[in-house]
Amino acid sequence: MFVEVPKISEEKEVVLNPKESALIIVDMQNDFVRKEGKLCVPSAQETVPRIQSVLQKARSSGALVVYTQDWHMKNDPEFRIWGEHALAGSWGAEIIDELKPKEDEFVIRKYRYDAFFESALDYVLRVKNIKNVVVTGTVANICVLHTAGSAALRWYNVVLVKDGISAMNEFDYYATLRQTDFLYKGKIVSSEGVNF
Repeated sequence: MFVEVPKISEEKEVVLNPKESALIIVDMQNDFVRKEGKLCVPSAQETVPRIQSVLQKARSSGALVVYTQDWHMKNDPEFRIWGEHALAGSWGAEIIDELKPKEDEFVIRKYRYDAFFESALDYVLRVKNIKNVVVTGTVANICVLHTAGSAALRWYNVVLVKDGISAMNEFDYYATLRQTDFLYKGKIVSSEGVNF
């Protein structure tokens, strides 16, 4: 079966005020990025240099940097869907070394796909007067899209870095771009085109 992807609008460049912007790096953890991880996303490792590039721009400009960290207790109901992964305190739950957070950066532990769900994320963004969120990470159509969508529903301006997200397959990847563009009116841009 072939499915035609509807037109997805893309920006050549997005320039953001760093004082009003946050980079959100979603779930770039060992279990999702490493080959030996419990839920390895095959293309996640390829996105690391792109995310590093955007991270460097965010850090040098003074934009807020926020990491989300999937974090599950033993016997979490989600394991019935995906199997055990990102177990609290395990190697698999650690953020990968190439993207390690600095001391002054925020790590939001999350228990469901949406990083806003029962977490301090919205509080942190509001206290810091953030209006724009730049979203990167994995898995595109799951935690990335739920987080981007939840941000849009809270009236944050969403920017999705198209080469800084990864999915299990092409359909899921393009579905994420389409929903972000069409449903949430987010901006789609490459890592090179993001500037703070």
